[in-house]
Amino acid sequence: MSADALVFVDTNVFVYASDASEGDKQTQASKWIDELWATKQGRVSTQVLNEYYVTVTRKLQPGLSRAEARSEIDDLTAWKPLRNDRALMTEAWAVEDRHGLSWWDSLIVAAAQRLGCGYLLTEDLGAGQDLDGLKIIDPFVNSPIDFDTMRS
Repeated sequence: MSADALVFVDTNVFVYASDASEGDKQTQASKWIDELWATKQGRVSTQVLNEYYVTVTRKLQPGLSRAEARSEIDDLTAWKPLRNDRALMTEAWAVEDRHGLSWWDSLIVAAAQRLGCGYLLTEDLGAGQDLDGLKIIDPFVNSPIDFDTMRS
C-alpha cells in the first residue's frame, strides 16, 4: 500500500478482527488493520472507538475484557482519532441530506472527509461508491493487495 492515501476504518472492521467466531472475516479484517498499522495510513474517530469498546465488551461473545479493549483503544490513539464536535455534526447533516445515509454513517463519512481520507473501509456502505471524493472499500471483498492494485 503506498503512503499517499489515508484510510478511515469503520467500527465493524475492528470488531471482526476481535471476533474469533467470524473465521474468514476475522482474518481479512486483521490483514487490513495490520497493513494500516505498518503504513501508518489508518484513521478513526472517537465515535468508532466508543462503538468498538461497547461492542467488544458487552455484545461480542466471547468478548474482550474491559482491560484488553481499553488497551487496544489506547493503542489506536496513535491513529489520531477525530473528536465529534459541533462542526462535525454540521458536516454530517450535510452528508445525511446529500446522500441519504443514516445519522451514524453520516458522522463516519464526515469524520473521514475532515481527516482528509481518500478511502473508507466498511462493509456497511456500497463498495465502490464515491461520496464526494471518499471512496468506499469493502474489506471483505478487497484485500490490501487488491487496494494497492486498484490505486495504481
